[in-house]
Amino acid sequence: MVTSEDSRSVLLKYLKSFSIIFCLIQSTCISGAGFIKSGNQRPNFIFILTDDQRWDAMGVAGNKILQTPHMDRLARDGVFFTNAFVTTPICAASRASIATGLYETTHQFTFGTHPLKKKYIDNSYFKILKENGYYTGFLGKFGMIFENDSEKQLFDVYDAYMADFYYRLTGSAWNHHTYLTYLTGAKALDFLKKAPRDKPFCLNISFNAPHAEDRSPDQYIYPESLSHLYEEILIPSPALSEEKYFNQQPPFVREGLNRIRWYWRFDDPEKYQRMVKGYYRMISAVDEVLGQIRSTLDSLELADNTILLFTSDNGYFIGERGLAGKWLMYDNSIRVPFIYFDPGRPLSGEIIREMILNIDIAPTILDLAGISAPSTYQGKSIVPLLQGKNTDWRDAFFMEHLYNIEFIPKSEGIRTEEWKYFRYIDHPEHEELYHLQNDPEEIYNLIGMDNHIETIDLLRKKCAEYKLSYENAK
Repeated sequence: MVTSEDSRSVLLKYLKSFSIIFCLIQSTCISGAGFIKSGNQRPNFIFILTDDQRWDAMGVAGNKILQTPHMDRLARDGVFFTNAFVTTPICAASRASIATGLYETTHQFTFGTHPLKKKYIDNSYFKILKENGYYTGFLGKFGMIFENDSEKQLFDVYDAYMADFYYRLTGSAWNHHTYLTYLTGAKALDFLKKAPRDKPFCLNISFNAPHAEDRSPDQYIYPESLSHLYEEILIPSPALSEEKYFNQQPPFVREGLNRIRWYWRFDDPEKYQRMVKGYYRMISAVDEVLGQIRSTLDSLELADNTILLFTSDNGYFIGERGLAGKWLMYDNSIRVPFIYFDPGRPLSGEIIREMILNIDIAPTILDLAGISAPSTYQGKSIVPLLQGKNTDWRDAFFMEHLYNIEFIPKSEGIRTEEWKYFRYIDHPEHEELYHLQNDPEEIYNLIGMDNHIETIDLLRKKCAEYKLSYENAK
């Protein structure tokens, strides 16, 4: 079993390999346009993306400790999707899927790969909106590498960064996350104030928070002004934290980066309390900025024609199963928050329970803008769901993690409303099957059970069919 001391011995090796590929990384029809009060006027968009915010890390999702009044208000004013997922639980690949509407198997970009290909960049919603007259901006963590640094040409305002840049700029060893959250917010307000009024805009705001800082002993870096939050609160122990759930994992998970990071963050009760409170404070800082953005929209008289979308690039473990990080196929890792707010909608506080994906964002934005989405998109516009139309929505989706690194196992699988099946690509002997309706915490692996043979065979086949289809679309 990996110990705390063992984990430190692989840290330098891990960071060395990671730093080579860590970069300025984030960063179909017309029917949807009718939501905006101003008739034929095209809507503005603000797309807000956080990093590592799990689906229940906001008050409106049932978290009774975390204070997110502005996220909660946005959900109350808009539409809250309770079953939003990413198709790949890692920032680089997930952000590429958000931009292109494609699965990782198709766009083939993650950490350590070649830059995202031009043919996918040309079909990104970034480029299509600009080509159709939108004033476009990107602020924050980009999360991708584009061929020929072409990302700079896709936006009228482009200010992407990596954390190390602001570390060097400020000279403050572990203070750059404070700067990044508030600095990104300040740049967003500046964009709104300076955006031309004779054309619609799309502003992409990508926060580095609440991503941890691996090299800091504190891990979660939050503004000093928020240090009072949660100070007197006892955070409940994570679900499935008993050692038996960790021991159910295969050895390559027990000895991998999910466990190593657990030692850094959650391996004793005092540290767990301190780390989770830090994670929550980082989210509260993002919440503050969201409130500033909405107030600025009001003061600039832009609120009535600006659609906001809020989500995260992947889910997150905070000690469940004795793990930290993301990457695995459990819902902790792939399930994310998703809020849609349109000031022109006649109703608010709606809840939609259909499964939506990160690859649905690009076609949705284009649909709402009245622009036909490329036929190559593998996601689908959520506008029919927003309109309450009876539509055949997805009943399953493919999920994958293809980052090729020693300490994180590659995996793939399929999730339906009722079932989840996944396998480890380099260890095909290890498969897992969960009946989500009866076992939402994914405790009882049903692989090998005689009464589930037909279900296992069906999901194996369907998983292989999905994979082949997306490989053929490359």
